[in-house]
Amino acid sequence: MKHIPRKRFGQHFLSDRHIIDAIVDAIHPQPGDPMLEIGPGLAALTQPLVERLGHLTVVELDRDLAARLRSHPQLNVIESDVLRVNFTDVAERVNALPSTRPGTAGPHKLRVVGNLPYNISTPILFHLLTHVAVIADQHFMLQKEVIDRMVAAPSTAAYGRLSVMLQWRYAMDNVLFVPPESFDPPPRVDSAVVRMVPRAAPAPLHPPLLEELVQVAFSQRRKLLRHTLGAWLTQRQFAGNFDLQRRAEEVPVAEFVALAQVA
Repeated sequence: MKHIPRKRFGQHFLSDRHIIDAIVDAIHPQPGDPMLEIGPGLAALTQPLVERLGHLTVVELDRDLAARLRSHPQLNVIESDVLRVNFTDVAERVNALPSTRPGTAGPHKLRVVGNLPYNISTPILFHLLTHVAVIADQHFMLQKEVIDRMVAAPSTAAYGRLSVMLQWRYAMDNVLFVPPESFDPPPRVDSAVVRMVPRAAPAPLHPPLLEELVQVAFSQRRKLLRHTLGAWLTQRQFAGNFDLQRRAEEVPVAEFVALAQVA
């Protein structure tokens, strides 16, 4: 029975075989890799992944699709909203599977992949950020505009809160462009695939503080920081030096991070 895509789940199913092969090549799965796929849908990416891996854990919210996926003997299906998934617990359970890197010492960090629902992609990225300690890498298909913001450099229109929060913790690359006609049904936007590798030695800080700082800084991005971040720093009795005669988009990630360490 043909599955009808559900708008409330943001379902756009990948159907272009060449694009699928290119994504799998970019992920470069190896036998026994502990991997989790978010939103496997009709298994277009799932099948070639599991053929290389031997076993794959998937998170699927749609109960009809989850039921189909359970019939696959090499899949461990988690039927859930991804925002409710504790990836730290999942990593521990996946590492307990006998297929995980046989003959090598563990535990192994989780590799996370998926075609993320575009309507909640940013909340998913921030949710995963809280579990980054157990993650080896992430490969996601997202709206191209979102990926442009993720990898943006300072002093560009795309540079903002998402750029700072993710670049602090990940090294990221836009690895593949995906046109709308690669999906069924086609979305109204261009898509792309991003590779996200957690930094081995990120600057130590309190993530909620960095998030608050960056949110205040970019709240009125066309104004100088003395009108926004200046008041925030005064409330915190900050006595250090920070150039507030700039707009938020002009401040490199490293300077935001350094400020979060002492503010």
